[in-house]
Amino acid sequence: MKLFNKKTKEKNKPDIKSDVKEERPIEGQAVLPTAPSLPKGGDAHSYRVVLSPHIAEKGTVLGEQNKYIFKINENANKTEIKKAVGNLYGVEVAKVSVLHMPSKYRQVGRHEGKKSGFKKAIVTLKEGSKIDIAS
Repeated sequence: MKLFNKKTKEKNKPDIKSDVKEERPIEGQAVLPTAPSLPKGGDAHSYRVVLSPHIAEKGTVLGEQNKYIFKINENANKTEIKKAVGNLYGVEVAKVSVLHMPSKYRQVGRHEGKKSGFKKAIVTLKEGSKIDIAS
């Protein structure tokens, strides 16, 4: 029976390699990955340490002094924060200060609730380094 012959099955299969177009970089341009696993840079550990930039009025004033505020993991220490910010943003960190923001009770009308606390770090960068937090 020729229906179950391997040679006929191989002829009917489409060639997958011929359908895929090979992209070649233009001369002089850097090759970028199509789907990066991490957005800015750094590694997965850095994203677990630095949760987000903390946007506040005090942070905008400190930005003029080359200081930036980040919300960080509760278990992170100063050396981990320094390495994580350096990996994520590609800058050199001079100093890290850590603050524990307490949880607070808030009331709106008759309804009471609790605002959760968090840990934040004020990171001072070396001269010439700058972070664009808006992007």
